[in-house]
Amino acid sequence: MKKLVIALTALAAFTGSASAADLGARPYAKAPAPVAMAPSWTGFYIFGGGGGGIWSANGGVDNTATGACVVCTNTRTGGDGWFGTVGAGYDWQTGPSWVFGIFGDGTFGSLKGNIGDASIFAVGTTKMETAWAAGARVGYLVAPNVLSYINGGYTGTYWTGSTLLGSNSGTPVGLHTDSFNTGGWFVGGGVENNLNFFGINAPGWFMKTEYRAAYLDRKNLQERVDGTNVPTGFDITFKPFVQTISTSLVYRFNWSGAPIAAKY
Repeated sequence: MKKLVIALTALAAFTGSASAADLGARPYAKAPAPVAMAPSWTGFYIFGGGGGGIWSANGGVDNTATGACVVCTNTRTGGDGWFGTVGAGYDWQTGPSWVFGIFGDGTFGSLKGNIGDASIFAVGTTKMETAWAAGARVGYLVAPNVLSYINGGYTGTYWTGSTLLGSNSGTPVGLHTDSFNTGGWFVGGGVENNLNFFGINAPGWFMKTEYRAAYLDRKNLQERVDGTNVPTGFDITFKPFVQTISTSLVYRFNWSGAPIAAKY
């Protein structure tokens, strides 16, 4: 019996060695390729650009002391022009498709148009020279490097004073209005995309095109006598509605411009 066990053990050892000798070398397994990941939109950015705009306003004439209307039918006036803009913001990407952000910007230029006093047949020229805005936006990624968004917030504007001229003669009538500020709420929207979208290799650089509509507060512009600056007792009412469209270059500090390799 003991001899039989020894014989079986030797046979098993010999068979295992022969089987191992018959096996070839262990095949080489290539590591999986890196998985491309879309860069995140989360981060700080700055921008600068320019555009054009138009404004319209309802105006009349009120008694300064009582507020009663002297010219009670609104006279529609308006203007247009160009502007430059600079600003900065911060975005947060939540999930694969949604982006939320805050921003602030300023504009400078000349959106020029008319105001008037129909009671004395006089008109003047005013222009919106500067403005600032602060707000928030929410966007949806229609592609990993293309963001469609809407925004809104508060804006403040500065307008120049005006010298009143006779609407028929075109000569000064001896009256003017002073410069003023007015503010209000705005809404808008636009599209922002990486320049690689156009085949340009520019990591971090984007372009955005945006429309805004600003509903500004009404102002009573006191008519004053030239030279003495004494009020006449009458105000030109002015409530502007401003629309702008702009295109800006954007630089995003966190944008790598290259896919992120997944670990394996």
